[in-house]
Amino acid sequence: MGKIILRLDRVMADRKISLKELSEKVGVSNVNLSKMKTGKISAIRFSTLEAICEALDCQPGDILEYDIHAENDE
Repeated sequence: MGKIILRLDRVMADRKISLKELSEKVGVSNVNLSKMKTGKISAIRFSTLEAICEALDCQPGDILEYDIHAENDE
């Protein structure tokens, strides 16, 4: 079974936006965004994903990637 990989760090770097700035724009704590950035989450609300995409001017597919060959840690 594959694994969903978060690419938030890559998109943030491409947009040259800091965690603090994104946190303020999205209304999500630095701690929660940091967990997303490092892939240490198991779920994300669509409303949060929408706010992140709005702030970063990107599509969900820019942030989320499905790796069919990766092993899930669960």
